[in-house]
Amino acid sequence: MCSKPVIIVGNGGHARVLTEVLLMQKKQILGYTAPTEEQNPYNITYLGTDEAILQHEPKRVELVNAIGSVSSTKFRAHIFSFFKSRGYRFCTIIHPSAIVSSTAMLGEGVQIMAGAVIQPFVRIGDNTIVNTSASIDHDCYIGDHCHIAPGCVLSGSITIGNGTHIGTGTNIIQNIKIGKNVIIGAGSLVLRNICDCKKVHGSPAKEVSE
Repeated sequence: MCSKPVIIVGNGGHARVLTEVLLMQKKQILGYTAPTEEQNPYNITYLGTDEAILQHEPKRVELVNAIGSVSSTKFRAHIFSFFKSRGYRFCTIIHPSAIVSSTAMLGEGVQIMAGAVIQPFVRIGDNTIVNTSASIDHDCYIGDHCHIAPGCVLSGSITIGNGTHIGTGTNIIQNIKIGKNVIIGAGSLVLRNICDCKKVHGSPAKEVSE
């Protein structure tokens, strides 16, 4: 949760969703950073490029990683690692309509969006997005820097490695193991384990070429 004034890193669609949650929770937003100044529908102050964050002492602010993830999560992970190495902390954000079990464990900078459901004994690593109306059932482990896109359904006891993107509306059956840096295309049905760095798509999901 955010206990200090926040700086939003990014100004795209995901940033707008996060900004609305922060405003609902009456958090103090100092401004946003982006490569160039762009129109902000919430009239949030433009602070400059990401380097402007370094003008603020780490102990006085918290960051919100508003870089989205259409497929690769690498740039989002880079932002997290860069500022963590300089002493900054990232807010964990939970939309008021999300349901999160009291036994779930959430890492730093996790973002749980509207309508998401996190069931008992789920563990979610740092800087991971569980997007709108996604459902993660009991005893799942989700690594760092992952994106569980809107409408995904993960059955119980699934393991997902770091940096993996699960596309919109994907369904994964119980006990599946998915490696790191995997990309699963939207609308897939995953019935088998997936090795590291694979791209899969379809129902049932199959490996696809670059």
